[in-house]
Amino acid sequence: METTQTNEPAAGRLLISDPFLRDPNFSRTVVCLCAHSEEGSVGFVLNRPYQQQLGALIPDLEGFDIPLYYGGPVEQQTLHMVHAIENLGTETTRIGEGLYWGADFELIVEMIKAEAIDLDRIRFFMGYSGWSAGQLLTEMEDKSWLVTPASAQLIFQTPASNIWRTAVLTLGEQFHPLVHYPLDPQLN
Repeated sequence: METTQTNEPAAGRLLISDPFLRDPNFSRTVVCLCAHSEEGSVGFVLNRPYQQQLGALIPDLEGFDIPLYYGGPVEQQTLHMVHAIENLGTETTRIGEGLYWGADFELIVEMIKAEAIDLDRIRFFMGYSGWSAGQLLTEMEDKSWLVTPASAQLIFQTPASNIWRTAVLTLGEQFHPLVHYPLDPQLN
């Protein structure tokens, strides 16, 4: 699954945080970018499980064991989804090869209740990560992020606790030492 790093953020790419990024919202995270333009960027943190299950927030799904993830620090009361399932309503946006953002939520709920959807191909997020016009590019210039194409395998099949490490390792051998850096280099 080795890929090469690209320097340009875009929908369908991953932002891999620098190991020393100090922002607690993004320390050792991987963000799936779903939108990027001159107006700003939107994405979701892939490797931060949320403290509740989806059924705790959606009464129709109570009893279903569906994890939620912390999508980012913006509008944390909103629910979002990234998935690898075509034709989930007009609210769906293709963000990359086999990757989609958003869906008709009522359709999703009905499909979950009917057990007609593969829950291993969808992730639900509370809140999102957002950057205003030019902000992400400034962070890129500051070397806060590495960029690589997103893959459904990394997003849906890699345990959240391994996503950052796995994403770094896909960048190539020159990046492999990053996974061994301490969280706080002053403690080394």
